[in-house]
Amino acid sequence: MNMSMSNRYDIAIVGTGPAGLSAAINAKIRNKNIILFGTRNLSNKVMKAPKVNNYLGLPKVTGEELKDTFLSHIDDMNIKITEERINNIYAMGKYFNLMANDKVYEASTVILATGVEFRAPLKGELEYLGRGVGYCATCDAPLYRGKKVTVIGYNKESIEETNFISEIVSEVNFVPMIKGDLNLKDNINIIKSRPISIEGDRKVKKLVLDDGEIDTDGVFLLKDSIAPGQLVPGLEMEDQYIKVNRKMETNIKGLYAAGDIIGKPYQYIKSAGEGQVAALNAVSYLDELKNK
Repeated sequence: MNMSMSNRYDIAIVGTGPAGLSAAINAKIRNKNIILFGTRNLSNKVMKAPKVNNYLGLPKVTGEELKDTFLSHIDDMNIKITEERINNIYAMGKYFNLMANDKVYEASTVILATGVEFRAPLKGELEYLGRGVGYCATCDAPLYRGKKVTVIGYNKESIEETNFISEIVSEVNFVPMIKGDLNLKDNINIIKSRPISIEGDRKVKKLVLDDGEIDTDGVFLLKDSIAPGQLVPGLEMEDQYIKVNRKMETNIKGLYAAGDIIGKPYQYIKSAGEGQVAALNAVSYLDELKNK
């Protein structure tokens, strides 16, 4: 589904931690047409904090209380969260395409605020990306019709995706990295082992586990966030962080980044401030485009 230009958003914000929510609030105050991608669960880092002592104006607040305060603020401003997972973002010149499974969203500017992925990639994960390794099972399932795939599930959403693709491919293995009820269909093989590496030649051939290996045509790693360098082709990185200037501008015109994704220190108030800076500069950029 492509969106016409009349449905093109001024600013798309990806991420609902302090940086993303702050960016959304500041863009909305300036009457920009925004779309905010993420979840009302916010980040575990916020919710699990027993006490936050350094957030200005909210002494001794718990992570749960801070989360409720954030959500109350965006609700008061009538900012909705679009609970879609963005899998790829493509710079198209004067706008961006944001891919979410079977949907395509368009925005003139984008603010990335997805936080950081603390899990190191599996050996072979980046090497075979696009050659048997993927991060969206529902997107790529048709490529594996009649073939054998393996899903490494890092979140509960991975269960739903695995059930869906089991109707398309010939065989599915599920390697759970989560606890609790799996509720998987009967035709899915559950393998409770630890993944070590992905191996192959030109394409993926097998997943090596701590107690053996699986022959497989494809491996899907289904997790909450995708490394930004894989999310946005051509994005300049510095170590594992997005490289930005003081305006939160990346090397791609119209693309901004804020929060933990641009580097330490990992602090809520720092992320919120950067979200504001990103939004204000995105607004200035949009105004420049209109005046040209």
